[in-house]
Amino acid sequence: MINTLEAPVKSSKVTIATAWLDGCSGCHMSFLDIDERLIDLAPLIDLVYSPLVDNKEFPEFVDVTLIEGAIATNEDLDKVRHIRAHTGLLIALGDCAVTTNVPGMRNPIGLKEVAATAYGSLEALPRVGLPTLLERVQPIHSVVKVDLFVPGCPPSADAIYYTLSELIAGRMPDLSGRTRFGA
Repeated sequence: MINTLEAPVKSSKVTIATAWLDGCSGCHMSFLDIDERLIDLAPLIDLVYSPLVDNKEFPEFVDVTLIEGAIATNEDLDKVRHIRAHTGLLIALGDCAVTTNVPGMRNPIGLKEVAATAYGSLEALPRVGLPTLLERVQPIHSVVKVDLFVPGCPPSADAIYYTLSELIAGRMPDLSGRTRFGA
C-alpha cells in the first residue's frame, strides 16, 4: 500500500476519491470503462468520495484523489484547495485538469467578451444559484501541488487502471507511452 502521508492507517484498503470540476465527465466515464477490472480493484480500495457514490462530504483524509476538469469557478477553487489539504496523493486526471483544454478556450478571449457574446453583457450573466466564474480558467497545478499527471481526453481506461494498480502496489506509475494529450 502507498504511504501518502503520516496519517493513521484505518484499514488495509487504499482510500480513493474522485472529483469533477469544469469538464465533461469523460474521465469519469473512462474510469467506469475499467469494467470488470473494477471487481479486481474492489478488495484493495475503498471509494470514499466521488460523483459516482453517495458521499456528499469529502473525508478528513484520502490516500489518492483523482480530479478531472479545470478550475473555472470560485467553487472549483475552494474545492480543489480543500481536497488537496485532505489528500495524500493528488492526480490531475485528463487534459482539462492538466492544461485546461476546452474549458480554457475562453482565456484568450476574456470573460467579459465571452459573457457579452453569450448574454449581451457581463452583468447579464446568470448569478443566482450559480458559482462565480473566475477571470481565467486554470489547470489544477497552478493552484495546488499535483503529484501525478494523467493526460488524455479522456485518458484510456487502461491508463487509469494501470495508474491505480501501480499506486496500490506502492509504485509510482511510469505513464510514458501509456497516455498522450487529446486521446
